[in-house]
Amino acid sequence: MDSTLKKNYIFTKKDLMHLIVPLILEQLLAVTVGMADSIMVASVGESAVSAVSLVDSVNILLINIFAALATGGAVVAGQYLGQKNNKNACKAGEQLIVFTTFISLAIMALMYIGKSFIINMIFGQIEPDVAANVNTYMLIVLASIPFIAVYNSGAALFRSMGNSGITMRISAIMNIINVVGNAILIFGFNMGVEGVAIPTLVSRAVAAIIIVVLLRDENLKIHISKPFRYKYDRGMVLKILGIGIPNGIENSMFQLGKVLLLSVIAGFGTASITANAVANAVSSFSILPGMSIGLGLVTVVSQCVGARDYEQARYYTKKLLKYAYFSLILVNATIILATPFILDIYKLSAETAAMAKQVIIFNSMNVCFTWAPAFTLPNALRASSDVRYTMIVGVGSMWITRIGFGILLAKYMNLGVLGVWVAMFIDWIVRSFFFVTRYKGHKWEIRSV
Repeated sequence: MDSTLKKNYIFTKKDLMHLIVPLILEQLLAVTVGMADSIMVASVGESAVSAVSLVDSVNILLINIFAALATGGAVVAGQYLGQKNNKNACKAGEQLIVFTTFISLAIMALMYIGKSFIINMIFGQIEPDVAANVNTYMLIVLASIPFIAVYNSGAALFRSMGNSGITMRISAIMNIINVVGNAILIFGFNMGVEGVAIPTLVSRAVAAIIIVVLLRDENLKIHISKPFRYKYDRGMVLKILGIGIPNGIENSMFQLGKVLLLSVIAGFGTASITANAVANAVSSFSILPGMSIGLGLVTVVSQCVGARDYEQARYYTKKLLKYAYFSLILVNATIILATPFILDIYKLSAETAAMAKQVIIFNSMNVCFTWAPAFTLPNALRASSDVRYTMIVGVGSMWITRIGFGILLAKYMNLGVLGVWVAMFIDWIVRSFFFVTRYKGHKWEIRSV
């Protein structure tokens, strides 16, 4: 790095810490509440845990679609900020929020219409008590889809401004509502899956309202204008969709593949579904720092790309990847040591606990070394608008490697649940190879708004 670059940092080390630390805390809060949900509903029974796990696999699919659109808006807005074009950054933000609101309402309606198909066809042969809980949980939680979309869009815009502290505080409010609501409804009113679903809906609605109100502040670089007079801007929406759609296809195919593999696991019985659900909850912690740093990478690299400073983009990518590796190793070493205690909290049967332990330890060992290049690094490519490449690699590896090997290892080589997780590790290796190769080249440097 030359002396000129050292004097003209876009982000200082202090800026990076102010961006990343709140992101990690925000993600930690979200994952902790997710685990709290599963622990609380575990008191209702393993069929309830299985139901929440199955429905949340679909919810995660939807959340990732909206997160992809939000990332599209954040990248476009961030690149405009890098160009010092705050007017267009604001325009991108407004177009993003309105567009995702309309899309989310349509998706919510389709999900309600197709509810029976999801339960009977996608989830496959599940036991009657699990199916009943799935139906109840879906009826309530699907209503939160528009709120998820609005919140994700607003949060992405605050992150593109480098202000992740706001989203961390909103996340804290959302999670307090969730945990307190769960405790009151499950333990106070003896509710089952409804006791988890209702607070989820309420917390997401509150978060969406708060973030829209905060974005009305005209002192922000990106804000919703007063008075708000929406005018559809086809060009701006196409720029957002140009990044959001490939990213959305990648994310949705990724989650759809996980849902399909979940139907394979469902065929092994309730013990396998529950062990997988517990392992998924724990694995959310295992990847948390890498995922958080990846979100920060979008903010940092998009502004560097907007300023046409690719040398700094590479510098910050390497720097943040080092942070990701260090934090992933630290977190996963802790998880491996704490696995017996974690399993005791869930009070699982001996069979379920043994399966969950095997998967948790296998996952944590592999996250340390292969997760960051497979999932944190491609965010640098996405931030430079190189989303078609990440989409092709992501979708191809998911369907060929993870699903292909997952079915082969789980069903035909009799590895059961572990087989699905082994296939996931193979998928990470394939992704890492292609993303590292792309990053080392220069094709991603020629794409920006």
